This record gives sequence, C-alpha cells and structure tokens, in this order.
Amino acid sequence: MLRLYDFLPSGNGYKCRLMLHKLGVPYERVGLDIDRAETRTPEFLAKNPNGRIPALELEDGTVLPESNAIIWYLAEGSRYLPDDRLGRAQALQWMFFEQYSHEPNVATVRYWITHNIEMTPERTLALPAKRKLGYDALRVMEGQLEGRDFFVGSRLSVADIALYAYTHVAHEGGFDLSDFRNVRAWLGRVAADAPHIPITQG
Repeated sequence: MLRLYDFLPSGNGYKCRLMLHKLGVPYERVGLDIDRAETRTPEFLAKNPNGRIPALELEDGTVLPESNAIIWYLAEGSRYLPDDRLGRAQALQWMFFEQYSHEPNVATVRYWITHNIEMTPERTLALPAKRKLGYDALRVMEGQLEGRDFFVGSRLSVADIALYAYTHVAHEGGFDLSDFRNVRAWLGRVAADAPHIPITQG
C-alpha cells in the first residue's frame, strides 16, 4: 500500500490527498507535525533528506517527495492528465507557475498567519512584497480563466488540483478574492468535481 507522509493543514499535502481520493487509491497516511519538527528526525530525513512533506512512499520503498511530482505520478493513465503532448506541457506550465509564483507568496503568508509565526523584522519587511506577488499571481489566474472552465483543456486536470490547494484557502492568509470573479467560479467548479474532500479531511 502507498504511504503518504503529510501534515493536515498543508496545501501541498492536500493536493496529494485530493488526488488519491479522486482516483480511489487506498493509502496509509502518516501525519507529521511540522510545527514540532517531526520532519527533521533522522528517521524521516533518511526518507527525504530535504526534510519536507508531503512525501509518497511507494510499494517498493521508493520515496517520492514534492507535491506536484507526486500528483503527476499518481495521475498517470487517468483523466487528470491531458491526452495530448501540448496539453501535458501546459499542465506542467501551470504546476511550475504554482510552485514559483503562487505558493511562495500566497501559501507563505497563510503559514505565517495560521501558525502564529513570529513576525521578525525580516518577515515584516517581506510581507508587502509577498502580498503584491500573491495578488499578481491571482491576476494571472483570473486572466487565464476568462472564458474557460479549467486551466488546461476542457476538464479538470493536475494543473487545477495544484492551483486549487492554496487558492481555496487564500483568505486565511488575508487575500481577498472578491475582485476575482473567474477564480471564485473556478473554485466552485473544482469543489463540485466529485469525488472531493476538504483540506481538513485526512
């Protein structure tokens, strides 16, 4: 059986849980509390030297870290990967965008707020820039979703799952989605695509 090392509030972990749930794949979830440094133990570092979750342990013991790599691996052969070469490249395009432009800003600010992280002078100085970059990423998404239901092609894909994870909880980081009509409609479509689980479900 697959084993997912995870932290329940993590959007990156949620991507993997959501994909596993959609595919109906049984797995064992191992919760690790990042606030208590449980991903920094020698035992876990032997599995993922980067000391981060999520990480997916395959049946043969191979450990695959990085959330977007995990959901791409899981989606192989399913309806969640586009059928054509260009579509798959475009899905990767949006998954790279999520990790480079979206997650470092939207997710980081959410983490600082929801985990009561000390706002050091460095974080206080970085906050306005991260908010601006987070809104910039949301505006790119808003434009892509003009006149279309999903990010790639005509159906939900790994690109949507990657972007949904932290966008649907962006308000927890103080991001106001009121002006993002297309993004809000898309969030509703993703949530309505059965089967679906909330981020709070392990």
